[in-house]
Amino acid sequence: TLPDEARRIESLRRKSLDLLNSWGYELVMPPLMEYLDSLLTGVGRDLEIETFKLTDQITGKMMGVRADMTPQVARIDTHYLRQSGATRLCYFGPVLRTRPDRLGGSRVPLHLGAELYGVADAEADIEIVELLVETQSCMGIDNLHVDLAHMGVFTILMQQTGLDEHARGSLMDAITRKSAPDVERRCNAFNVDEATQKLLVLMTDCSGEAAQLDTVASEFAQASPEVADAFTNLAMIAGRLRKRLPDTRIYFDLASLSGQSYHTGLVFTVYIPGCGRAIANGGRYDDIGREFGRSRAATGFSLDLRAVAKQVNSEDDLPHRICAPYEDDKALMKAVKTLRESGKQVIFCYEDDAIKQETNNASRLVKKDDAWVIES
Repeated sequence: TLPDEARRIESLRRKSLDLLNSWGYELVMPPLMEYLDSLLTGVGRDLEIETFKLTDQITGKMMGVRADMTPQVARIDTHYLRQSGATRLCYFGPVLRTRPDRLGGSRVPLHLGAELYGVADAEADIEIVELLVETQSCMGIDNLHVDLAHMGVFTILMQQTGLDEHARGSLMDAITRKSAPDVERRCNAFNVDEATQKLLVLMTDCSGEAAQLDTVASEFAQASPEVADAFTNLAMIAGRLRKRLPDTRIYFDLASLSGQSYHTGLVFTVYIPGCGRAIANGGRYDDIGREFGRSRAATGFSLDLRAVAKQVNSEDDLPHRICAPYEDDKALMKAVKTLRESGKQVIFCYEDDAIKQETNNASRLVKKDDAWVIES
């Protein structure tokens, strides 16, 4: 990461964490490495294939480098803080993955995220989506497109079929690819009943503006009460977000099941024009922390700050540089110190050639009438 990109990432990190703090989200710093029996416990177990493993030279036990920070933060809430009611936490740091999430992507994304624990109501999901939109806005990214889905619709349908994990994964893959013929073939191969098969096929083509959710509501209203409740939850959240975020395009896509396997309810993905990949995602993952003796409702989001920084205009955060000569002058040193304390960037130019080079698009500190002043 070279200077321009590093400066941009750091600027976005500061803005984002300050915003999250203003919403009451407290910063935590999980460890980069942990013993595997802690790192992959509970929801983290599904991340095993993405986790780099190594042997601790002191104990001989296996350790892993985190591939996702959400399970770690969940354990902080459940095992260490043990607060009742709502707990709001945020985090920032690198994760390491055995495989990039896309062709040409990084295996070391810089994750920034926020998690809200202890609130099972839909208001918590709405807060998290609103917070994500405002976080993007403070970074200078607007014109967002938010896709909503609900893992509960698919999960409950799978529970009712009694299919094993392999069959569920096969159907999820076909739905995510929006391949209705593949869904039909696999449903027939797995002996899925006709009513459930119809809904699974419908999910491949069930997308559009949030206002259109009512047009497919009747199809899911005839399903089991649990599936109908999940769809109603999605429609209610979409309606509330349309009112609270009038400048954000809110869509739904029931085939968008590409979140982490630990998600249980609302899931969402954020896109911007001109970028061929999602820039942020998140969702609800209730019962987090059950293996630590404390089941908690949870919802949150995360984004790769390195990827987001590439979408931000690099000219917006360029510092204004002031070049100063290096002289043994107390008044000069005092002027330089005062300027730096006020947030200005002041550099010393040691040679004539350096002065010419460094003063391009910069000001100079010069001595006039026994006083050091800035000259453009």
